[in-house]
Amino acid sequence: MLRTSASSDSKMGKVLNLDTINSRVRDMEYAVRGALPTRAEQLAQTLSCDSTKASLPFKQIIFCNLGNPQQLEQKPLTFLRQVSSLVEYPELLSPEKIEQTKLLFPGDAISRARSLLASVGPSIGAYTGSSGLLKVRQDVAKFIEHRDGFPSDPSNIQLTNGASEAVARILELVVSDPSVGIMIPIPQYPLYTATLTRLGAQAVPYYLQEESKWSMDVPGLTGILRAHREKGINVRAIVIINPGNPTGGVLSSKNMSEIVQFCEREKLVILADEVYQANTYDKKNTPFTSFKKVVSQLSSDVELFSFHSISKGMVGECGRRGGYLEMHNISDSVKDVLNKMASVSLCSNVPGQLAVDIMVNPPQPGDESHDQYNAELDSIYNSLKSRANKLYHAFNSLENVSCQPAQGAMYLFPQIKLPNKFIDYCSKDNKLPDQEYCMRMLESTGVCVVPGSGFGQVQGTFHFRTTFLPQEKYFDSFIHLLTVFHKDFMNQFR
Repeated sequence: MLRTSASSDSKMGKVLNLDTINSRVRDMEYAVRGALPTRAEQLAQTLSCDSTKASLPFKQIIFCNLGNPQQLEQKPLTFLRQVSSLVEYPELLSPEKIEQTKLLFPGDAISRARSLLASVGPSIGAYTGSSGLLKVRQDVAKFIEHRDGFPSDPSNIQLTNGASEAVARILELVVSDPSVGIMIPIPQYPLYTATLTRLGAQAVPYYLQEESKWSMDVPGLTGILRAHREKGINVRAIVIINPGNPTGGVLSSKNMSEIVQFCEREKLVILADEVYQANTYDKKNTPFTSFKKVVSQLSSDVELFSFHSISKGMVGECGRRGGYLEMHNISDSVKDVLNKMASVSLCSNVPGQLAVDIMVNPPQPGDESHDQYNAELDSIYNSLKSRANKLYHAFNSLENVSCQPAQGAMYLFPQIKLPNKFIDYCSKDNKLPDQEYCMRMLESTGVCVVPGSGFGQVQGTFHFRTTFLPQEKYFDSFIHLLTVFHKDFMNQFR
Protein backbone atom coordinates (compact mmCIF):
# COMPACT_ATOMS: atom_id res chain seq x y z
CA MET A 1 0.00 0.00 0.00
CA LEU A 2 2.81 2.41 0.86
CA ARG A 3 4.64 1.64 -2.38
CA THR A 4 1.51 2.25 -4.47
CA SER A 5 1.19 5.66 -2.85
CA ALA A 6 4.87 6.35 -3.54
CA SER A 7 4.43 5.54 -7.22
CA SER A 8 1.36 7.78 -7.42
CA ASP A 9 3.18 10.65 -5.69
CA SER A 10 6.14 10.28 -8.05
CA LYS A 11 3.92 10.39 -11.13
CA MET A 12 2.39 13.62 -9.80
CA GLY A 13 5.86 15.16 -9.66
CA LYS A 14 6.06 15.36 -5.88
CA VAL A 15 9.51 16.04 -4.46
CA LEU A 16 8.53 14.15 -1.33
CA ASN A 17 7.19 10.63 -1.78
CA LEU A 18 7.74 7.34 -0.01
CA ASP A 19 10.84 6.66 -2.09
CA THR A 20 12.52 10.00 -1.36
CA ILE A 21 11.77 10.60 2.31
CA ASN A 22 13.94 9.21 5.13
CA SER A 23 13.54 5.44 4.79
CA ARG A 24 14.19 4.93 8.50
CA VAL A 25 11.21 7.09 9.41
CA ARG A 26 9.09 5.43 6.72
CA ASP A 27 9.91 1.93 7.92
CA MET A 28 9.47 2.37 11.67
CA GLU A 29 6.33 0.85 13.19
CA TYR A 30 4.44 1.61 16.38
CA ALA A 31 1.92 -1.13 17.05
CA VAL A 32 -0.13 0.58 19.77
CA ARG A 33 -1.08 3.21 17.16
CA GLY A 34 -1.22 0.76 14.25
CA ALA A 35 -3.88 -0.90 12.07
CA LEU A 36 -6.24 -1.88 14.88
CA PRO A 37 -6.46 1.55 16.53
CA THR A 38 -6.90 3.08 13.07
CA ARG A 39 -9.85 0.78 12.41
CA ALA A 40 -11.18 1.47 15.91
CA GLU A 41 -11.17 5.21 15.19
CA GLN A 42 -13.13 4.56 11.99
CA LEU A 43 -15.70 2.54 13.91
CA ALA A 44 -15.91 5.27 16.56
CA GLN A 45 -16.66 7.76 13.80
CA THR A 46 -19.37 5.44 12.50
CA LEU A 47 -20.92 5.22 15.96
CA SER A 48 -21.00 9.00 16.21
CA CYS A 49 -23.64 9.02 13.44
CA ASP A 50 -26.93 7.96 15.04
CA SER A 51 -28.33 6.55 11.79
CA THR A 52 -25.58 3.93 11.52
CA LYS A 53 -25.45 2.60 15.09
CA ALA A 54 -27.85 -0.23 14.35
CA SER A 55 -25.43 -1.67 11.77
CA LEU A 56 -22.76 -2.46 14.39
CA PRO A 57 -23.06 -5.16 17.08
CA PHE A 58 -21.83 -2.82 19.85
CA LYS A 59 -22.54 0.69 21.11
CA GLN A 60 -19.06 1.99 21.92
CA ILE A 61 -15.36 1.47 21.25
CA ILE A 62 -13.33 0.43 24.28
CA PHE A 63 -9.77 1.55 23.65
CA CYS A 64 -7.61 -0.97 25.50
CA ASN A 65 -4.67 -0.53 23.13
CA LEU A 66 -3.04 2.21 25.23
CA GLY A 67 -2.36 2.76 28.90
CA ASN A 68 -4.46 5.93 28.75
CA PRO A 69 -6.36 5.96 32.07
CA GLN A 70 -8.38 9.15 31.73
CA GLN A 71 -9.64 8.18 28.27
CA LEU A 72 -11.33 5.28 30.08
CA GLU A 73 -12.76 7.59 32.76
CA GLN A 74 -10.14 7.40 35.52
CA LYS A 75 -10.83 10.45 37.68
CA PRO A 76 -8.06 13.10 37.75
CA LEU A 77 -6.50 13.79 41.13
CA THR A 78 -8.27 16.79 42.63
CA PHE A 79 -5.22 18.49 44.17
CA LEU A 80 -3.26 18.30 40.92
CA ARG A 81 -6.08 19.86 38.95
CA GLN A 82 -6.67 22.56 41.58
CA VAL A 83 -3.03 23.64 41.53
CA SER A 84 -2.99 23.45 37.74
CA SER A 85 -6.04 25.72 37.54
CA LEU A 86 -4.45 28.33 39.77
CA VAL A 87 -1.12 28.43 37.97
CA GLU A 88 -2.88 28.61 34.61
CA TYR A 89 -4.94 31.60 35.77
CA PRO A 90 -2.88 33.35 38.45
CA GLU A 91 -5.29 36.27 38.63
CA LEU A 92 -7.27 34.04 40.99
CA LEU A 93 -4.42 34.63 43.46
CA SER A 94 -4.54 38.41 43.18
CA PRO A 95 -5.53 40.50 46.25
CA GLU A 96 -8.79 41.43 44.51
CA LYS A 97 -9.92 37.82 44.05
CA ILE A 98 -8.14 35.81 46.72
CA GLU A 99 -11.08 35.80 49.16
CA GLN A 100 -13.35 34.30 46.52
CA THR A 101 -10.62 31.83 45.56
CA LYS A 102 -10.36 30.65 49.16
CA LEU A 103 -14.01 29.63 48.98
CA LEU A 104 -13.24 27.26 46.09
CA PHE A 105 -9.68 26.05 46.70
CA PRO A 106 -8.01 24.62 49.82
CA GLY A 107 -5.22 26.59 51.41
CA ASP A 108 -2.46 24.13 50.54
CA ALA A 109 -3.43 24.22 46.84
CA ILE A 110 -3.21 28.02 46.95
CA SER A 111 0.16 27.98 48.70
CA ARG A 112 1.53 25.33 46.31
CA ALA A 113 0.40 27.34 43.29
CA ARG A 114 2.10 30.45 44.67
CA SER A 115 5.30 28.52 45.34
CA LEU A 116 5.36 27.05 41.84
CA LEU A 117 4.60 30.39 40.21
CA ALA A 118 7.43 31.96 42.18
CA SER A 119 9.80 29.34 40.79
CA VAL A 120 8.57 29.84 37.21
CA GLY A 121 8.62 33.62 37.09
CA PRO A 122 5.83 35.82 35.83
CA SER A 123 3.93 33.11 33.92
CA ILE A 124 3.94 29.42 33.03
CA GLY A 125 3.80 30.61 29.43
CA ALA A 126 7.51 31.46 29.67
CA TYR A 127 10.38 29.10 28.91
CA THR A 128 12.14 27.46 31.84
CA GLY A 129 15.74 26.34 31.90
CA SER A 130 16.49 23.60 29.38
CA SER A 131 16.60 20.81 31.98
CA GLY A 132 13.47 22.09 33.70
CA LEU A 133 12.65 24.12 36.79
CA LEU A 134 15.25 23.78 39.53
CA LYS A 135 12.56 23.55 42.22
CA VAL A 136 10.92 20.60 40.48
CA ARG A 137 14.25 18.85 39.91
CA GLN A 138 15.08 19.36 43.59
CA ASP A 139 11.76 17.78 44.56
CA VAL A 140 12.41 14.88 42.16
CA ALA A 141 15.81 14.34 43.78
CA LYS A 142 14.22 14.29 47.26
CA PHE A 143 11.62 11.79 46.02
CA ILE A 144 14.34 9.49 44.67
CA GLU A 145 16.39 9.76 47.87
CA HIS A 146 13.36 8.90 49.98
CA ARG A 147 12.45 5.99 47.70
CA ASP A 148 15.91 4.43 47.51
CA GLY A 149 17.88 5.58 50.53
CA PHE A 150 20.71 6.88 48.34
CA PRO A 151 21.57 10.45 47.34
CA SER A 152 20.23 12.06 44.19
CA ASP A 153 21.53 15.28 42.64
CA PRO A 154 19.13 17.71 40.87
CA SER A 155 21.87 18.39 38.32
CA ASN A 156 21.55 14.75 37.22
CA ILE A 157 17.84 15.16 36.44
CA GLN A 158 16.18 16.43 33.28
CA LEU A 159 12.46 17.12 32.99
CA THR A 160 11.00 15.94 29.70
CA ASN A 161 7.77 15.75 27.70
CA GLY A 162 6.83 12.38 29.13
CA ALA A 163 9.23 9.47 29.52
CA SER A 164 9.08 8.72 25.77
CA GLU A 165 11.04 11.88 24.94
CA ALA A 166 13.60 11.00 27.59
CA VAL A 167 14.06 7.48 26.20
CA ALA A 168 14.45 8.79 22.64
CA ARG A 169 17.03 11.34 23.83
CA ILE A 170 19.16 8.71 25.52
CA LEU A 171 18.95 6.28 22.61
CA GLU A 172 20.03 9.07 20.26
CA LEU A 173 22.96 9.78 22.58
CA VAL A 174 24.07 6.13 22.76
CA VAL A 175 23.69 5.27 19.06
CA SER A 176 26.81 6.74 17.47
CA ASP A 177 26.75 4.67 14.27
CA PRO A 178 24.80 1.79 12.62
CA SER A 179 26.95 -0.86 14.30
CA VAL A 180 25.63 0.03 17.76
CA GLY A 181 23.29 -2.52 19.30
CA ILE A 182 20.80 -2.07 22.13
CA MET A 183 19.45 -5.10 23.97
CA ILE A 184 15.66 -4.91 24.22
CA PRO A 185 13.20 -7.26 25.92
CA ILE A 186 10.81 -9.40 23.91
CA PRO A 187 7.99 -8.69 24.32
CA GLN A 188 8.85 -4.97 24.40
CA TYR A 189 7.09 -1.64 24.28
CA PRO A 190 7.35 -0.68 20.57
CA LEU A 191 8.79 2.75 21.36
CA TYR A 192 12.15 0.99 21.45
CA THR A 193 12.07 -0.79 18.10
CA ALA A 194 10.51 2.29 16.46
CA THR A 195 13.23 4.60 17.79
CA LEU A 196 16.05 2.21 16.95
CA THR A 197 14.71 1.85 13.41
CA ARG A 198 14.59 5.63 13.08
CA LEU A 199 18.17 5.92 14.35
CA GLY A 200 19.43 3.11 12.13
CA ALA A 201 20.67 1.08 15.11
CA GLN A 202 20.62 -2.65 15.83
CA ALA A 203 17.90 -4.06 18.09
CA VAL A 204 19.34 -7.04 19.99
CA PRO A 205 16.36 -8.99 21.36
CA TYR A 206 16.36 -11.01 24.54
CA TYR A 207 13.34 -13.06 25.56
CA LEU A 208 11.57 -12.69 28.88
CA GLN A 209 10.62 -15.95 30.58
CA GLU A 210 6.84 -16.20 30.36
CA GLU A 211 6.67 -19.42 32.37
CA SER A 212 8.35 -17.70 35.35
CA LYS A 213 6.21 -14.54 35.38
CA TRP A 214 8.29 -12.77 32.73
CA SER A 215 11.61 -12.81 34.60
CA MET A 216 14.99 -12.26 32.92
CA ASP A 217 17.33 -15.17 32.18
CA VAL A 218 20.82 -13.80 32.88
CA PRO A 219 22.79 -16.80 31.52
CA GLY A 220 20.70 -16.46 28.37
CA LEU A 221 21.54 -12.75 28.20
CA THR A 222 25.23 -13.59 28.23
CA GLY A 223 24.91 -15.95 25.27
CA ILE A 224 22.84 -13.47 23.24
CA LEU A 225 25.25 -10.63 23.95
CA ARG A 226 28.36 -12.55 22.97
CA ALA A 227 26.76 -13.98 19.82
CA HIS A 228 25.91 -10.48 18.60
CA ARG A 229 29.30 -9.05 19.52
CA GLU A 230 30.93 -11.85 17.54
CA LYS A 231 28.92 -10.63 14.53
CA GLY A 232 30.51 -7.21 14.89
CA ILE A 233 27.57 -5.52 16.61
CA ASN A 234 28.75 -3.03 19.21
CA VAL A 235 26.26 -3.83 21.97
CA ARG A 236 26.41 -0.91 24.39
CA ALA A 237 23.23 -0.86 26.44
CA ILE A 238 20.29 -2.88 27.70
CA VAL A 239 16.70 -1.70 28.05
CA ILE A 240 14.78 -3.04 31.04
CA ILE A 241 11.09 -2.25 31.52
CA ASN A 242 10.11 -2.81 35.15
CA PRO A 243 7.25 -3.21 35.95
CA GLY A 244 6.82 -4.75 32.55
CA ASN A 245 5.01 -3.43 29.51
CA PRO A 246 3.30 -5.36 27.93
CA THR A 247 3.78 -8.23 30.35
CA GLY A 248 2.76 -6.86 33.76
CA GLY A 249 5.71 -8.67 35.36
CA VAL A 250 7.79 -7.26 38.22
CA LEU A 251 11.45 -8.25 38.61
CA SER A 252 12.62 -9.63 41.93
CA SER A 253 15.49 -7.95 43.78
CA LYS A 254 17.56 -11.10 43.28
CA ASN A 255 17.00 -11.05 39.52
CA MET A 256 17.85 -7.33 39.42
CA SER A 257 21.11 -7.93 41.31
CA GLU A 258 22.08 -10.60 38.77
CA ILE A 259 21.31 -8.17 35.94
CA VAL A 260 23.43 -5.38 37.44
CA GLN A 261 26.36 -7.75 37.95
CA PHE A 262 25.97 -8.92 34.34
CA CYS A 263 26.03 -5.30 33.13
CA GLU A 264 29.13 -4.59 35.19
CA ARG A 265 30.95 -7.61 33.71
CA GLU A 266 29.91 -6.85 30.16
CA LYS A 267 30.24 -3.04 30.28
CA LEU A 268 26.60 -2.34 29.43
CA VAL A 269 24.69 0.87 30.14
CA ILE A 270 21.26 0.28 31.74
CA LEU A 271 18.17 2.10 30.46
CA ALA A 272 15.60 1.49 33.22
CA ASP A 273 12.04 2.25 32.11
CA GLU A 274 10.27 2.52 35.47
CA VAL A 275 7.15 4.50 34.57
CA TYR A 276 4.88 1.91 36.23
CA GLN A 277 6.68 1.94 39.56
CA ALA A 278 3.52 2.92 41.46
CA ASN A 279 1.59 0.09 39.78
CA THR A 280 2.61 -2.99 41.76
CA TYR A 281 -0.20 -5.12 43.14
CA ASP A 282 1.55 -7.45 45.60
CA LYS A 283 3.74 -5.09 47.57
CA LYS A 284 4.72 -7.80 50.06
CA ASN A 285 5.98 -10.44 47.62
CA THR A 286 6.80 -8.41 44.49
CA PRO A 287 7.44 -4.81 45.55
CA PHE A 288 8.96 -2.30 43.18
CA THR A 289 12.71 -1.82 43.58
CA SER A 290 14.47 0.76 41.43
CA PHE A 291 17.61 0.01 39.45
CA LYS A 292 19.12 3.14 41.00
CA LYS A 293 18.90 1.44 44.39
CA VAL A 294 20.36 -1.86 43.21
CA VAL A 295 23.17 -0.20 41.26
CA SER A 296 23.96 2.02 44.26
CA GLN A 297 24.21 -1.08 46.45
CA LEU A 298 26.39 -3.11 44.08
CA SER A 299 28.45 -0.99 41.71
CA SER A 300 30.10 2.38 41.32
CA ASP A 301 30.79 1.67 37.66
CA VAL A 302 27.49 0.67 36.00
CA GLU A 303 26.12 3.60 34.03
CA LEU A 304 22.37 4.05 34.45
CA PHE A 305 19.59 6.15 32.98
CA SER A 306 16.19 5.77 34.62
CA PHE A 307 12.83 7.16 33.52
CA HIS A 308 9.55 8.07 35.19
CA SER A 309 6.33 9.73 34.06
CA ILE A 310 3.08 11.32 35.21
CA SER A 311 1.18 9.29 32.60
CA LYS A 312 0.92 6.11 34.66
CA GLY A 313 0.55 5.17 38.31
CA MET A 314 -2.53 6.72 39.86
CA VAL A 315 -1.80 10.13 38.32
CA GLY A 316 -2.70 9.08 34.79
CA GLU A 317 -2.08 12.50 33.21
CA CYS A 318 -0.98 11.20 29.79
CA GLY A 319 -1.96 14.32 27.88
CA ARG A 320 0.11 16.65 30.06
CA ARG A 321 3.34 15.00 28.86
CA GLY A 322 5.44 15.22 31.97
CA GLY A 323 8.38 13.02 32.89
CA TYR A 324 12.00 12.93 33.96
CA LEU A 325 15.25 11.07 33.46
CA GLU A 326 17.96 10.61 36.05
CA MET A 327 21.63 10.07 35.15
CA HIS A 328 23.71 7.92 37.50
CA ASN A 329 27.42 7.14 37.16
CA ILE A 330 27.47 9.20 33.95
CA SER A 331 30.60 11.22 33.18
CA ASP A 332 30.47 15.00 33.41
CA SER A 333 31.39 15.38 29.74
CA VAL A 334 28.43 13.21 28.66
CA LYS A 335 26.11 15.12 31.01
CA ASP A 336 27.22 18.31 29.27
CA VAL A 337 26.21 16.83 25.92
CA LEU A 338 22.84 15.76 27.31
CA ASN A 339 22.27 19.27 28.61
CA LYS A 340 23.09 20.58 25.15
CA MET A 341 20.56 18.14 23.65
CA ALA A 342 17.93 19.43 26.07
CA SER A 343 18.70 23.01 25.13
CA VAL A 344 17.84 22.34 21.47
CA SER A 345 14.22 21.84 22.54
CA LEU A 346 14.44 24.93 24.81
CA CYS A 347 12.46 23.21 27.58
CA SER A 348 9.74 20.66 28.21
CA ASN A 349 6.18 21.94 28.60
CA VAL A 350 5.74 23.76 31.89
CA PRO A 351 2.32 22.37 32.96
CA GLY A 352 3.86 18.89 32.64
CA GLN A 353 6.82 19.94 34.78
CA LEU A 354 4.49 21.24 37.50
CA ALA A 355 2.48 18.00 37.43
CA VAL A 356 5.74 16.09 37.97
CA ASP A 357 6.30 18.21 41.07
CA ILE A 358 2.93 17.22 42.50
CA MET A 359 3.53 13.54 41.71
CA VAL A 360 6.86 13.49 43.58
CA ASN A 361 5.85 15.97 46.28
CA PRO A 362 2.17 15.36 47.12
CA PRO A 363 0.29 16.89 50.06
CA GLN A 364 1.94 15.90 53.34
CA PRO A 365 0.36 14.78 56.65
CA GLY A 366 -1.26 17.80 58.26
CA ASP A 367 -1.91 19.53 54.91
CA GLU A 368 -5.53 20.34 54.17
CA SER A 369 -5.61 18.15 51.03
CA HIS A 370 -3.63 15.21 52.39
CA ASP A 371 -6.52 12.94 53.34
CA GLN A 372 -8.47 13.50 50.15
CA TYR A 373 -5.38 13.06 47.96
CA ASN A 374 -4.49 9.73 49.57
CA ALA A 375 -8.08 8.54 49.53
CA GLU A 376 -8.18 9.18 45.78
CA LEU A 377 -4.86 7.36 45.27
CA ASP A 378 -6.06 4.37 47.32
CA SER A 379 -9.37 4.21 45.48
CA ILE A 380 -7.71 4.12 42.05
CA TYR A 381 -5.02 1.67 43.20
CA ASN A 382 -7.45 -0.79 44.82
CA SER A 383 -9.71 -0.68 41.80
CA LEU A 384 -6.83 -1.36 39.40
CA LYS A 385 -5.68 -4.27 41.55
CA SER A 386 -9.21 -5.72 41.62
CA ARG A 387 -9.69 -5.35 37.86
CA ALA A 388 -6.28 -6.89 37.12
CA ASN A 389 -7.14 -9.94 39.21
CA LYS A 390 -10.62 -10.29 37.75
CA LEU A 391 -9.41 -10.14 34.15
CA TYR A 392 -6.53 -12.54 34.88
CA HIS A 393 -8.97 -15.17 36.15
CA ALA A 394 -11.34 -14.53 33.24
CA PHE A 395 -8.59 -15.14 30.67
CA ASN A 396 -7.44 -18.33 32.36
CA SER A 397 -11.01 -19.65 32.27
CA LEU A 398 -11.11 -19.42 28.45
CA GLU A 399 -10.37 -22.35 26.19
CA ASN A 400 -6.79 -22.37 24.83
CA VAL A 401 -5.85 -19.20 26.76
CA SER A 402 -3.21 -18.93 29.49
CA CYS A 403 -2.21 -15.74 31.26
CA GLN A 404 0.40 -14.75 33.82
CA PRO A 405 -0.88 -12.50 36.64
CA ALA A 406 -0.41 -8.75 36.47
CA GLN A 407 2.15 -8.15 39.19
CA GLY A 408 2.39 -4.56 38.00
CA ALA A 409 1.71 -2.01 35.23
CA MET A 410 -1.72 -1.74 33.56
CA TYR A 411 -1.74 -4.72 31.21
CA LEU A 412 -2.23 -8.42 30.75
CA PHE A 413 -0.53 -10.32 27.93
CA PRO A 414 -2.42 -13.60 27.54
CA GLN A 415 -1.18 -16.35 25.24
CA ILE A 416 -3.68 -17.96 22.85
CA LYS A 417 -3.28 -21.33 21.20
CA LEU A 418 -5.05 -20.52 17.95
CA PRO A 419 -6.74 -23.42 16.12
CA ASN A 420 -4.87 -24.87 13.14
CA LYS A 421 -7.91 -24.24 10.96
CA PHE A 422 -7.64 -20.51 11.72
CA ILE A 423 -3.86 -20.43 11.20
CA ASP A 424 -4.31 -22.12 7.81
CA TYR A 425 -7.00 -19.60 6.88
CA CYS A 426 -4.68 -16.71 7.79
CA SER A 427 -1.79 -18.26 5.87
CA LYS A 428 -3.86 -18.48 2.68
CA ASP A 429 -4.86 -14.80 3.00
CA ASN A 430 -1.35 -13.67 4.05
CA LYS A 431 -2.60 -12.41 7.43
CA LEU A 432 -0.89 -12.48 10.81
CA PRO A 433 -3.00 -14.84 12.96
CA ASP A 434 -2.83 -12.78 16.18
CA GLN A 435 -3.62 -9.55 14.33
CA GLU A 436 -6.58 -11.17 12.58
CA TYR A 437 -7.86 -12.53 15.91
CA CYS A 438 -7.66 -9.05 17.44
CA MET A 439 -9.31 -7.45 14.40
CA ARG A 440 -12.20 -9.93 14.65
CA MET A 441 -12.49 -9.09 18.35
CA LEU A 442 -12.72 -5.39 17.50
CA GLU A 443 -15.32 -5.89 14.76
CA SER A 444 -17.43 -8.10 17.03
CA THR A 445 -17.16 -6.33 20.39
CA GLY A 446 -15.75 -2.82 19.91
CA VAL A 447 -12.80 -3.76 22.16
CA CYS A 448 -9.48 -2.57 20.72
CA VAL A 449 -6.38 -4.48 21.87
CA VAL A 450 -2.90 -4.93 20.35
CA PRO A 451 -1.65 -8.23 18.88
CA GLY A 452 1.45 -9.77 20.40
CA SER A 453 3.30 -9.50 17.10
CA GLY A 454 3.40 -5.73 17.69
CA PHE A 455 5.53 -6.31 20.80
CA GLY A 456 7.46 -9.42 19.76
CA GLN A 457 6.85 -12.95 20.98
CA VAL A 458 8.44 -16.40 20.85
CA GLN A 459 8.03 -17.78 17.34
CA GLY A 460 4.97 -20.00 17.06
CA THR A 461 3.18 -18.38 20.01
CA PHE A 462 0.37 -15.84 19.85
CA HIS A 463 -0.61 -13.18 22.38
CA PHE A 464 -2.40 -9.89 22.70
CA ARG A 465 -2.04 -7.01 25.12
CA THR A 466 -5.00 -5.39 26.80
CA THR A 467 -5.25 -2.82 29.54
CA PHE A 468 -7.53 -3.45 32.48
CA LEU A 469 -8.46 0.23 32.59
CA PRO A 470 -12.20 0.06 31.75
CA GLN A 471 -13.94 1.31 34.88
CA GLU A 472 -15.55 -1.08 37.34
CA LYS A 473 -19.09 -0.09 36.40
CA TYR A 474 -18.37 -1.44 32.88
CA PHE A 475 -15.87 -4.15 33.76
CA ASP A 476 -18.17 -7.17 34.03
CA SER A 477 -19.76 -6.35 30.69
CA PHE A 478 -16.26 -5.83 29.23
CA ILE A 479 -15.24 -9.32 30.36
CA HIS A 480 -18.54 -10.73 29.07
CA LEU A 481 -17.87 -9.27 25.61
CA LEU A 482 -14.43 -10.88 25.46
CA THR A 483 -15.73 -14.22 26.75
CA VAL A 484 -18.60 -14.47 24.28
CA PHE A 485 -16.37 -13.46 21.38
CA HIS A 486 -13.71 -16.03 22.24
CA LYS A 487 -16.23 -18.87 22.65
CA ASP A 488 -17.82 -18.05 19.30
CA PHE A 489 -14.41 -17.82 17.67
CA MET A 490 -13.32 -21.21 19.00
CA ASN A 491 -16.58 -22.81 17.89
CA GLN A 492 -16.13 -21.38 14.39
CA PHE A 493 -12.56 -22.66 13.96
CA ARG A 494 -12.46 -25.67 16.23
